Amino acid sequence: MDSSGSLLGLSPRAIASGPRDSTTTESVGLLRLLDCDRERGAFSSSFALAGIRGALTLLLVSALARLADLFDFKTRRRRRRKGCGGGGGRRDGGTLRWVVRLSGMCSAAVVMVLLSPSLQTFPPAEAIRSSHYLRFPGGGYNNQLAAAFGDADGFGFRRAPSFNNAAECEPPSANGTSLCDPSLVHVAITLDEGYLRGSIAVVHSVLAHAACPESVFFHFLVSESGLESLVRSTFPGLRFKAYYFHPDRVRGLISASVRQALEQPLNYARNYLADILERCVSRVIYLDSDLVVVDDIAKLWRKGLGSRAVGAPEYCHANFTKYFTDRFWSDRRLASAFAGRRPCYFNTGVMVLDLVRWRGAGYTRRIERWMEVQKRGAAPGGPGRIYDLGSLPPFLLVFAGHVAPIEHRWNQHGLGGDNINGSCRDLHPGPVSLLHWSGSGKPWVRLDSNHPCPLDNLWAPYDLYGPALG
Repeated sequence: MDSSGSLLGLSPRAIASGPRDSTTTESVGLLRLLDCDRERGAFSSSFALAGIRGALTLLLVSALARLADLFDFKTRRRRRRKGCGGGGGRRDGGTLRWVVRLSGMCSAAVVMVLLSPSLQTFPPAEAIRSSHYLRFPGGGYNNQLAAAFGDADGFGFRRAPSFNNAAECEPPSANGTSLCDPSLVHVAITLDEGYLRGSIAVVHSVLAHAACPESVFFHFLVSESGLESLVRSTFPGLRFKAYYFHPDRVRGLISASVRQALEQPLNYARNYLADILERCVSRVIYLDSDLVVVDDIAKLWRKGLGSRAVGAPEYCHANFTKYFTDRFWSDRRLASAFAGRRPCYFNTGVMVLDLVRWRGAGYTRRIERWMEVQKRGAAPGGPGRIYDLGSLPPFLLVFAGHVAPIEHRWNQHGLGGDNINGSCRDLHPGPVSLLHWSGSGKPWVRLDSNHPCPLDNLWAPYDLYGPALG
């Protein structure tokens, strides 16, 4: 793999088959577009043939209707000459005439629908076939992606400045072009439409404060193909790899939450890092998309975890019971999950993960089991849900009380608050290495609305989205 990164395929099978380089990715995209064009051409030919056939049918039916009129006229004239009553003839001829005309009207309607796709109530065939590969104009995803190169309003993601290693940085090993290089610091972040601006700011902040930015390797978990092009254009020298996280992997395990944003499948991608990343990656720092790092990320990387698989700042003064429902605490069998532990709240937006220990203990499956308990309880007729939040409670159920503590400076969380006026938050006392806008309020939203909180101005310098220069 080259140093600029690559995008894995769009299915679990493609993920398992390993990375493709950028040339292959672009070639596959081109082939898909060509396939769509061929399908569209074949469909257009069939469409034209159907129209010709319909027109011929209409002409034939019209001719039959005309013959029926002539036959009816001659029949009535012969009956009048013979002195017969014309009532029966009129009925028989009129019936025949109207049957033929009704058939002609139906045929004409079919032809009009065939020749006018706007009258169809179902999607045209080429739209059904191509929608899997093409993103049509007007969607937020396309607007964000196009913004990387400057959109029609003159806004886009500006190219970040270059960041180079300091002289004292450890030189890369003989395998320095590989993500398996032991000198690398591994950071995992999700990329999606709604938080794309925040994710770009996270990367910018990490590089800006790292003593050895060229030794940081980013692992992006994506829900849309094509985002790696935006990352590459914004950070040309960035070492990264993108992994497609299929929503179906967790969709069946997710239950309704108090906030719809917490139900997004990509929120659960952190549960699967040990499965998704290469086996040679033994440790990774997971970062949410609504924070900025204001210290050298290598300091967090070097934190000792002892025998634990997860390291994070803990907050033992928080009311731990509020993260679970009364039904959970009233069920002795469920509540016994914390027996023998001193569980404390920790925020899953900043974690150091020992992937070797994680894999060995099967923690992904343990998390999934608790999600299954929640899903069954929340179902109609079930005994009731055991928590109200999204991806956090399963982590607490598995790891709370078994977390390697890290200084609070590495997650000054809760700065988001909400979007209600006057809900701005202050920093916790003590030094700061990472600012985290957890909560429903996000700094880019408030800055754009000209109603920022004071601390939002600390996020703004890392925002690369704005008026295009030049």
